[in-house]
Amino acid sequence: MSVTDQDRALLALGEQLQAAGYRFVTPTPATHQRVNARHAEATTIEGALGWSRPFRPGALPASPIEVERLLAAGGVLRRDGELARSLVRFSTVADEREPDAAALYVHSAFPTLDPASVFFGPDSYRFVTALRRELRPARRVVDVGAGSGVGGLSVRERCAQLVLADINPLALRYARINAALARTEVATVESDVLAGVDGEIDAVIANPPYLADRQARVYRDGGGTLGIDLSLRIVREALARLGAGGQIVLYTGSPVIDGAHPLRDALRPILATRSCRAAWRELDPDVFGEELDAAPYDRVDRIAVISLVVDVA
Repeated sequence: MSVTDQDRALLALGEQLQAAGYRFVTPTPATHQRVNARHAEATTIEGALGWSRPFRPGALPASPIEVERLLAAGGVLRRDGELARSLVRFSTVADEREPDAAALYVHSAFPTLDPASVFFGPDSYRFVTALRRELRPARRVVDVGAGSGVGGLSVRERCAQLVLADINPLALRYARINAALARTEVATVESDVLAGVDGEIDAVIANPPYLADRQARVYRDGGGTLGIDLSLRIVREALARLGAGGQIVLYTGSPVIDGAHPLRDALRPILATRSCRAAWRELDPDVFGEELDAAPYDRVDRIAVISLVVDVA
């Protein structure tokens, strides 16, 4: 795909942030909202590009970072009267090998209300941790629902070829910019799960949407009554494509009802279609507790996040 002038502007902004040692760890939306309630406007680069606060043109501290010009050139600067606001955020993920180094990712600004938003948050960090622990070296790895690309790019050195696949064109745009910021070659494919991915696949990794979202936002809605359908589909399609020795690393949410995991129960017949070894690990017992106030989660005890690692025989 061709690189546009807007892409070049966002890449240039990211490179300037890297050179300046920019750091920002993106919290949950609930934390984001609470902290932003203390600050009406941004007065720092982190406030404007991390916390997504509005800022007065010319009010950010003087620095080599051309925030306003490059945001405007990238098509992601919105004017609201006397204030301006970035439509993207930049977050960092620590490098496990170099504690002082961090990878930089551009993604959608807070709040992520648009159905096509490219989300990044605590799930992204947990996904990276799970991949670094579980993914074996492989020739060709496909990151399904790649979003910003944080999963695949965080383990790029473990594969000869990385394919970042997503149904959302905006996600693929940001993923390409993030790959350029990481100075690494990747392939990006617009794809509904694996439908648009040609060729052999040696490993599939995924951090899909896993909630039943009333607004049906692409980055959040996992499909079905409890949001688990997309996770099931990813495992089903991956098993149909992987050869002997292939691997799946799935990070997703699992609603718990009376101590049972409907996701785990639904996975059993799918996993039985191949000779494989599957390891289920509960990574966090309780996330998105606010969802339990309304249907369909008013019958759910908690929402856990899990990793499922499947090794195909």
